[in-house]
Amino acid sequence: MTRTRILAALVMAPLAIAAVLLLPTPWLMLLVAILFMGALWEWFALAEIEDSLARSALLVLNLMLMVVLVWGTGGTAATLVLFKLAVMLGVIWWLLAMLWLVHYDFASDHDTHARVFKLAAATFAVVPAWCGLALLHNDGPGWLLLVLMVVWGTDTGAYFAGRAFGKRKLAPRISPNKTVAGLVGGTALGVLVAVAGAWILDTPPAQLPLVALVGLVTVLFSVVGDLFESLLKRHVDVKDSGHLIPGHGGIMDRADSVLAALPVFALGKIWLGF
Repeated sequence: MTRTRILAALVMAPLAIAAVLLLPTPWLMLLVAILFMGALWEWFALAEIEDSLARSALLVLNLMLMVVLVWGTGGTAATLVLFKLAVMLGVIWWLLAMLWLVHYDFASDHDTHARVFKLAAATFAVVPAWCGLALLHNDGPGWLLLVLMVVWGTDTGAYFAGRAFGKRKLAPRISPNKTVAGLVGGTALGVLVAVAGAWILDTPPAQLPLVALVGLVTVLFSVVGDLFESLLKRHVDVKDSGHLIPGHGGIMDRADSVLAALPVFALGKIWLGF
């Protein structure tokens, strides 16, 4: 890790933790909606939407969808029915994304049909993640923070395990730096963080195996999210989604794993009831 990358992380992490712990759910949803709009702007660039007016119109459409979801709950995250439905659709989307990763060349050309698929993918990735964030924070800020910690733990474990033991590439055509050893190390640390965090949140011991299962699935989906953004970047031959964050690239480069992790963990928590 470069010094710039570490310094940027040391600034961003405390700000993210403070926002999660101190802001009420509606204000956090507003803040994250703004951040996700930035991620969508970068995603549209990866989908080769070059016209600023077209990108702005697409942002407005996604923002209107978020507003409709909030309006459908009566202006709060209290009933949450539409949010839960959106989360389910998000998990289904990430399952389809796995197939897309296998079929690397799908929508890799630069015609209208490829753009349509990538624009639809943007909405199905970002809006359900935002809904998952609302669900988790509504259950308690600690649960949302736990998901972020799981993703950060996964990244950290993957980095050090990959550097120490990484020889076999995980997906060389999509992301040449990722290794099988990194996946194993990241998964182990991510699941450990999930269980430890749930224990700190006073989850009954009998439910910790369920948390471990959801944590495992969340970690694996977060890797899919990371790989999928790498796939989009490979299709247009760029290294980063943007240059907003020193040492990290764009917002999408930091949010890709979180976008996949949020709906998966939220849905698992709902279904298994911990």
